[in-house]
Amino acid sequence: MSGVSVLPDALEDALEESLGRFPVPELTRNVQTLIRQYREGFDRSVPALGSEAAVAAYAGYRMPATYSAVAAALRQVALLAPGFAPMTHADVGGGTGSAVWAANAVWPGLTDVTVLEQSASAIAFGRRLAARASAAAVREARWRQTVLDRGTAAPAADLVTMSYVLGELSPGVRDDVVRSLALESARHAGMLVIIEPGTPAGYAGIAAARRLLAEAGLHIVAPCPHDGECPIVEGRDWCHFAVRLNRSALHRRVKDGTLSFEDEKFSYVAASARPWPRAESRVVRHPLKRKGLVTLRLCTNGDGLADHPVSKRQGEAYREARDVAWGDAWPPPAV
Repeated sequence: MSGVSVLPDALEDALEESLGRFPVPELTRNVQTLIRQYREGFDRSVPALGSEAAVAAYAGYRMPATYSAVAAALRQVALLAPGFAPMTHADVGGGTGSAVWAANAVWPGLTDVTVLEQSASAIAFGRRLAARASAAAVREARWRQTVLDRGTAAPAADLVTMSYVLGELSPGVRDDVVRSLALESARHAGMLVIIEPGTPAGYAGIAAARRLLAEAGLHIVAPCPHDGECPIVEGRDWCHFAVRLNRSALHRRVKDGTLSFEDEKFSYVAASARPWPRAESRVVRHPLKRKGLVTLRLCTNGDGLADHPVSKRQGEAYREARDVAWGDAWPPPAV
């Protein structure tokens, strides 16, 4: 997952304009509240995005990172399944629409988009941003105010996404929502992609969702090279990846940061009723590069976790290993 993620120009312009409606100190105070909630846990009895200022702060603080993580995960799916060309997209718990923009960037052929979101303020903000999009599917997306609970089912769609939502649900509701999405995906033979923060807790949510998806009969497409149990021992390590993104000047002011970039860590799982091709192995750590030797930490389809050395004597494989990044498939898919 090499390179630096950049927001679409239309989204960056729309964010700058929308955030400009609020004083920076007010946005910064709300950002600090959100940071505390992410660290200590959300009070599920109170909507996380209950006011316009809170929504704007969330968008300035989290939307660039969420967009980048979702786009990175979806690009890995697109690399493995080049024949997957979704026309319809349903985003569950869509917030201000990060996944809508990300999915359109990966699959510009999307024509029909539905967003399910609980917060009316987030829906209003997301609609304002979407109105600036060049893609008709983003501009004309249907936004539905929906509380995620045991009865929630995603609309029929080729692609269903749910990003940064599991951690805000109680465990019982979380499992039922994942099961509901799995059944819907199985019924329509689409692709379901769930993304969470790349923390131990975020990975635990993804691991639990992955088990439920496999039990429902779906095939794991990415990042895993197999449908079996994850070889990572919970509590000792966790499966996560990272994407680097640029920070705009306003983004830096809102976050009270000085660096021109940040690294967003995330965990994800993609599953489908159809058995798409998948990676033979996945690079799960930064490659260790020495003179004439690259060592890849891999999750494999048969041997669990393994360290794979690639020496200069291996010619083309060595050249590919020099270019491969944390989170990439190994060997690289044929283009």
